[in-house]
Order: sequence, then structure tokens, then C-alpha cells
Amino acid sequence: VRLVESGGGSVEPGGSLRLSCAASGYSVSSYCMGWFRQAPGKAREGVAYFEKDGAIWYAESAKGRFAISQDATRNTVNLQMNNLRPEDTARYFCAADTRSCFHSGDYYVNYWGKGTQVTVSS
Repeated sequence: VRLVESGGGSVEPGGSLRLSCAASGYSVSSYCMGWFRQAPGKAREGVAYFEKDGAIWYAESAKGRFAISQDATRNTVNLQMNNLRPEDTARYFCAADTRSCFHSGDYYVNYWGKGTQVTVSS
């Protein structure tokens, strides 16, 4: 199983980015997948992920601005991020949880990508 993120970059506040996570070795529709982020000096936190039965969880800070989606034909999981804020600056990681479907956040995540950097500044 391999997860490779792309789409990060530097944008001004209010801008948008679309992150993509390409999976290999399995189908993204087979496991619960999601996005986490970690800012310098801070703990990793969940951003958005698919739960059991296709339900979607969003962090409060992401609600109304971010949207997670899945593309079975490309075998990717995407994160559309709009109205970005400086506090969204972090390294964003794609994750797959084959054991608990993020029931305990990232505790049981067993596959991680290397991440993609998002920087929001003027």
C-alpha cells in the first residue's frame, strides 16, 4: 500500500488549493481514507475523513471551507480547500485506516503518505 500526496503550495489568504492522494496497492473505496495535518510545533490533527458507511467527518475549522471527495476511477482521495487562512498552514497527510475507520482519530491509522506542504500567507 502506498499513498502519495500532491497539490500543496503557497497561496494568499482567501485562496484555494486542491490536494490529491493517489493510492496504489488497493482501492480507495475499500478502506476509510482521510486527511490530517500538522503545523510546526503542534500535534497532528484530523482535517476530514470518510467514516463507516460513507459518512464524512470534518474538523470544525474545515467545515464550510474544505470538501473531501473520492475518485474511484483515478483511485484518489481529494481535499478541496477554499478560503484558506494563515492558520491552515501545515503539512497535510493522507491516511488510510483499515482497522477502525478513524473511530479513534489517527490512533489506528496504518498507512500514511509523506505529506504535502500548504503555506498560506500574504
